[in-house]
Amino acid sequence: MISTAELLALAGPVVAFAFSMSATPGPNNMMLTASGANHGFLRTLPHMAGITVGCMVLMSAVALGLGAMFQQWPVLQLGLKVVGSIYLLWLAWKIASAPPPSKTSDAEAKRPMTFMQAAAFQFANPKAWVMAISGIASFTLTGDAFVTSAIVVVLLMGVTNLPSIALWAGFGVAIGRLLHTPLHWRWFNAVMGTLTAACVIMILA
Repeated sequence: MISTAELLALAGPVVAFAFSMSATPGPNNMMLTASGANHGFLRTLPHMAGITVGCMVLMSAVALGLGAMFQQWPVLQLGLKVVGSIYLLWLAWKIASAPPPSKTSDAEAKRPMTFMQAAAFQFANPKAWVMAISGIASFTLTGDAFVTSAIVVVLLMGVTNLPSIALWAGFGVAIGRLLHTPLHWRWFNAVMGTLTAACVIMILA
């Protein structure tokens, strides 16, 4: 079991780490900014919830030993990078080519990323893997306290992640209010798509 003192000592560093990983730029936050601007905050909530739950599931899987598979079979990590890069480029193209909200007639283009899509994307998101592997490796305790500390780390990560990424969706909403013409929207979506595609560099690096 984990003592109250150990729990309190663990909470601060975990929250700080989770905030630094969640609030800094990355594929999730670029897409949330674009979604907030194009779809609004409320319609982006399932996307945000999917990211948080997906990260928590990923961290739980790493705690159960999934992360060790990469060390034993490096080809799995390479495969993940390739799949993640291709999928991210497709998402970047969807963002960059999206028409202005008021001009959108395609139902598919009007629909923000769903909860399940966002959750599943975390398994192809290298930044989520870095957060999961680093978080579990750095903050879980050994011995009998491992399971309890892993649960605490996963829960604290989730609690910190959601409000951190919500900042980016809110930032997108604020930007959306400044875009008054179709040309403004096309430029904004093109920039956000380009920034999302640029995250592939992080994946391949």
